[in-house]
Amino acid sequence: MFDETQNKILNATMSLIMEKGYTATTTKDIAKRAEVNECTIFRKFKGKKEIIIAAMSLPEWNPCLREEDFKYTGDLIKDLCFFSEVYLRKVTPKMVKISLGLRSPDLYDLTKDGIKEIPDTFKRVLVRYFTKMQEFHKLQTDDIESLAVAFLAMNFGFVFFKASFGDELTELQTKEYIDSSVRHFVNGIGR
Repeated sequence: MFDETQNKILNATMSLIMEKGYTATTTKDIAKRAEVNECTIFRKFKGKKEIIIAAMSLPEWNPCLREEDFKYTGDLIKDLCFFSEVYLRKVTPKMVKISLGLRSPDLYDLTKDGIKEIPDTFKRVLVRYFTKMQEFHKLQTDDIESLAVAFLAMNFGFVFFKASFGDELTELQTKEYIDSSVRHFVNGIGR
């Protein structure tokens, strides 16, 4: 899809945005990081915004979370552990840092739909799943929206903390966190 030089520019841009943010990243910085001449950037792309939009389509810079990634068996603990594993494998600390870097006011109108697509997808999966579990009388509540948002927030919160602080806030590793948090969550909602 992109040639080698374009890929170098895309990767350099996104790495810099992750480190410095959109506004602080200049085309001079991008050229230096990509090891290309600054005018090459403008031959390959119109500018920084076009680079960002192009990079957001690449798997390296987009979690590519899809509804079909999530399968379930009807066992709340097993299913929700699997959902968390999929989410946390794709929505990494790197992806969170990119998402934060793309929230610059002069860029956000172009990026918000792409950023919002990930939590929207996960929430749709969760709403459908909790609705099905409610039909099977496996839940104590009928507030499906709150359950979906709470589970989404629980997973996003963990990856956000890891993106922000590494292991400084908690040394819990992903598998340990998933096993423990899902059991606590299910104990609160299950029958």
